[in-house]
Amino acid sequence: MRNELLLPGERLDDLQRDGLMLIQNPAWFCFGIDAVLLSSFARVSEGNKVLDLGCGNGIIPILLASKTEAESIEGLEIQEEIAQMARRSVSYNHLESKIHITTGDIKEASSLWKGSSFDVITTNPPYISESHGLTNPASHKAIARHELKCSLEDVLTASAKLLKPGGHFFMVHRPSRLGEILSKMISHRIEPKRLQLVYPYVDKEPNMVLIEGARGGNSGMKVEKPFIVYQDVNVYTKQLLECYGKTEPESCER
Repeated sequence: MRNELLLPGERLDDLQRDGLMLIQNPAWFCFGIDAVLLSSFARVSEGNKVLDLGCGNGIIPILLASKTEAESIEGLEIQEEIAQMARRSVSYNHLESKIHITTGDIKEASSLWKGSSFDVITTNPPYISESHGLTNPASHKAIARHELKCSLEDVLTASAKLLKPGGHFFMVHRPSRLGEILSKMISHRIEPKRLQLVYPYVDKEPNMVLIEGARGGNSGMKVEKPFIVYQDVNVYTKQLLECYGKTEPESCER
């Protein structure tokens, strides 16, 4: 193990795919199943240029590098410490030729790249629109979960400028904001084309939504069958395991 890439408080986690590893700091935040689902939901064709807005520790770019034949994958992250951690994970996995991490603000993304530069944009943005009750709004976790540094509006504004005409936008978010999401996507001329609700268990309410849009696309959206995460306590469904390239149900208990 290349321990020289790890800083105090960090750990190296196995992504259970192609030998890939990810550097994480549990005191800041760790990636969730939403990132894994988004990397599988996104459709990336051979030779595509991809941008991940708010890439955090680099989980989505690294998974997409394994799952797709993208030509290049850019990641944009506003927190320098997190961006540096993502770069070290990219280096650990020897993916420097495919993945590049930029430190910057989503609100200024269109000044970092030329307009209509990307075939695909992915994003796992902060879900919570208000900061009420936060004890430390400047913390890494607060910035990742609350719209303190960027809003849904900021994400869609940047995507509308940076996607090529006909380019595709993929996002994971919360169902409680679905009405707002669809309305804002349409207002930015990113036409909703595909939607999938994610349920923790078959008898529970959905807690995530995956959505695809096309810049300048025609109206018409496909609603895919529900995605169920667990078939029993601590046992993933076949649907979920396929996201990891596995087929047989197994316990996810650690």
